[in-house]
Amino acid sequence: MAERTALESLIEMGFPRGRAEKALALTGNQGIEAAMDWMLELVAQKQKERGEREQREAVERERQRRRQGQELSAARQRLQEDEMRRAAEERKREKAEETAARQRVREKIERDKVERAKKFGGIGSQSPPATEPGPVPSSPSQEPPTKREYDQCRIQVRLPDGTSLTQTFKAREQLAAVRLYVELHRGEELGGGQDPVQLLSGFPRRAFSEADMERPLQELGLVPSAVLIVAKKCAS
Repeated sequence: MAERTALESLIEMGFPRGRAEKALALTGNQGIEAAMDWMLELVAQKQKERGEREQREAVERERQRRRQGQELSAARQRLQEDEMRRAAEERKREKAEETAARQRVREKIERDKVERAKKFGGIGSQSPPATEPGPVPSSPSQEPPTKREYDQCRIQVRLPDGTSLTQTFKAREQLAAVRLYVELHRGEELGGGQDPVQLLSGFPRRAFSEADMERPLQELGLVPSAVLIVAKKCAS
């Protein structure tokens, strides 16, 4: 009768029947107080276990977040290194092409000198002083100077914070390559590559359009060197 009264009392307090019966059985039917202490201790134990589990899950989430951040940083570093390596290889190739072009020009000049020497030497063979071809190669009338064509250009970009970037591009590259370079290398305070930028010429002041981005630097008059100004692109 006492056990049934204790069970009924626990049920009236709101405890589930099954848990109340288990508590009374495990406490040796020592009464309501012992059964309540056992059930409250069980609840506290479960709360503690749940708190420890949530803490472990939070630690694991933070570990995953840091690992993903490190992987992203490493990927960015590899991208920058690849870009720098490609730029160095491109500059090396352009330098080799320029050296070869200069060598070809020198060889052509030497061949022209030899041909002129032969030509003027044959006409004045009876008079030795007249066969001297020395002044002929240096005469502007015989060999007019050729206009130099530049294969690359040096671009200085002035950023809104007062700093500047300087890079060498091929004369045939599109203006979009300069904009991409600026968006990859401008500082975090400018948006870290998030906001689009507008390129302006120094003097006379000119805002380049999207159509200009597909035109070569040489065609835009930016060869052999030019200064560009960066401004935030206004939303259309």
